[in-house]
Amino acid sequence: MRDFHKPGRSAVYATNGICATSHPLAAKVAVQIMEAGGNAMDAAIAGAVLLGFCEPQMTGIGGDCFVLFNPPGSDEVKALNGSGRAPAGIDADGLRAKGNVISPYTADAVTIPGAVDAFCRLSKDWGKIGLKATLAPAIHYAEAGIPVAERVASDWAQAVDNLSGHARNLFLMNGAAPAPGQVFRAPGQAKVLREIAMEGREAFYEGEIAEDMVNSLRALGGSHTLDDFANTACDYTNPIMGGYGGLDLYEHPPNGQGATAILLLNILKHFDIGGMDPWGAERAHIEAEATKLAYDARNRFVADPDHMTRLDHMTSPDTAAALAALIDPAKTMPGNVPAAEAVHKDTIYITVVDKDRMCVSLIYSVFHSFGSGIASDKFGVLFQNRGAGFTLDPGHANAVGPGKRPMHTIIPAMLQKDDKALMPFGVMGGQYQSTGHARFVTNITDFGLSPQAAIDAPRCFAEGDVLNVETSYDDDVRAKLSDLGHNVQTPETAIGGAQAIMIHDDGVLEAGSDPRKDGCAIGY
Repeated sequence: MRDFHKPGRSAVYATNGICATSHPLAAKVAVQIMEAGGNAMDAAIAGAVLLGFCEPQMTGIGGDCFVLFNPPGSDEVKALNGSGRAPAGIDADGLRAKGNVISPYTADAVTIPGAVDAFCRLSKDWGKIGLKATLAPAIHYAEAGIPVAERVASDWAQAVDNLSGHARNLFLMNGAAPAPGQVFRAPGQAKVLREIAMEGREAFYEGEIAEDMVNSLRALGGSHTLDDFANTACDYTNPIMGGYGGLDLYEHPPNGQGATAILLLNILKHFDIGGMDPWGAERAHIEAEATKLAYDARNRFVADPDHMTRLDHMTSPDTAAALAALIDPAKTMPGNVPAAEAVHKDTIYITVVDKDRMCVSLIYSVFHSFGSGIASDKFGVLFQNRGAGFTLDPGHANAVGPGKRPMHTIIPAMLQKDDKALMPFGVMGGQYQSTGHARFVTNITDFGLSPQAAIDAPRCFAEGDVLNVETSYDDDVRAKLSDLGHNVQTPETAIGGAQAIMIHDDGVLEAGSDPRKDGCAIGY
């Protein structure tokens, strides 16, 4: 139980259903959907699509998603890949001629949005109330407007220069980011959602809306075609699993980086994490060194599943043992571990559990803040820039190519205990997500923290040659980390955000929501 003399959040408990996400309006809508007869899938879709207007810098219908869920009355974990592909006509050699990386704020970086197809498929296969009812709240608020929340306003202001052309008219107010409390509206996207609600995925991927997106991208040099949009299709796939501290961790398979979280936890098993000061230098150092090694493996191997051949290597205990042996508890490793081609910064995460204990863990993003910064001319669909996650190395599994999916950083997760659903959870924060998953799991298992306490706890993250350390760490810890050889810095904003829902043995639901974001958990 938390110290009530100090600022903090209490856990949220409920028995019928609960949602945790990064904006209170989305959590409220998700609960209302369940109260009106919808299930966890309906609620998660409704909340996620609404978050595209509550937090437009983070996500939107021009983006991608990944989903883990279990059907009502079942503990089987299913996965759906809602990430889009590069255009069939993409010119890899032409991109290499332009530079060493794909320019993130150009049409070259825009992959086909996959989330809408995924939401339509999930609603049809697993929802109860249909798209018309599920999308109604987002349509209403896109038209009526939403007051901008404090964290959203801060992120928005940092990303103004990412926007270009028509997008600046749509997402800026008098040429500037909105202040907290100013009302943001997206009437063009409301029209898109209304068409999807009535006609399904074809309304987005074919006809007038698709023509608007294709024409807008081609005018900026993109190779996108109507066929690219019409051929977009999500995929059901099998989750991958690791374990730590008596719990089974389910992650989404590649092209997401979930295997990195499994590898990282397998490395940490070689150290007595539970015997360390949870907020001391020793744990932070071991986690940072393990992160460098696990992320180096990710950058080498994780790619489109049709092109990746080393998934078994990523999840093998032998790989983890060999990497753990490279870690010196007394000093940092020499040299830098390569960073990813592009740094992911923005996403949303929503988790919902309903009265039948259907669990949904859903993550949804446009990649960089405001994605590519490009919006379609007529309807204002903001395009992701996931193509910046490709490498231009022609021999790499993640090399850019026609119809390929790039490596993604966004990953949903679920924990089970004794083959029973225990906790859907997710950690936002770009590259931090795999480390965030590992830290959350070790907070729960090694230190016995509740979901809310595990989320509240201090964070640090080794990225490139920097160890970002939140201000919640003591100064003496920061000094010890510097003495170990880390380049300790304070990040501009708090690291990531997280949401989680625990299912207790008696059926009571307990949720936590990250104070680093504007959101909350709401149950009924």
